[in-house]
Amino acid sequence: MATAKTTKKKKTTASEKKEGEVKLRIRVRAYENKILDASVKQIMDTALRYDAIIMGPIPLPTEIKKYTVNRSPFVYKNTREQFEIRTHKRVIDISNPSAKTIEALTNLSLPSGVEIDVKML
Repeated sequence: MATAKTTKKKKTTASEKKEGEVKLRIRVRAYENKILDASVKQIMDTALRYDAIIMGPIPLPTEIKKYTVNRSPFVYKNTREQFEIRTHKRVIDISNPSAKTIEALTNLSLPSGVEIDVKML
C-alpha cells in the first residue's frame, strides 16, 4: 500500500512584511477631482525622479455628505433644499523610499484645498 505524504505550506499574507522593508502610504483628499489629480501627478513625478517604486494612485470611494434645509421658515414650510459635499480620495504607496525622496516629498508645495496624510508602514 502506498501512503500519501501531506505537506503543509506556509501561507504568506500581505500583512506580513519583509524585514527592513519600509513603505510610505500617502492619502490625498480634496473636494475637486481635477485639483486632486494634478497634485497626485505632482507627487508621483517627484517620487519617480528619485527612483522610488510607486503603486497607485488607487481611487477610493467618494465620500458624499448631504445636507437638507428648509427653503422658508414660515410660509412654504414643507419645501426643502438639498446640498451635498463630495470628498474625492486617492492612495499612493511608495516602497523603499530613500532619504532624498522623503525630503523632496515634504518640501512639495501643493494647491490649497488638498489634504495629505502620510504613514510609514
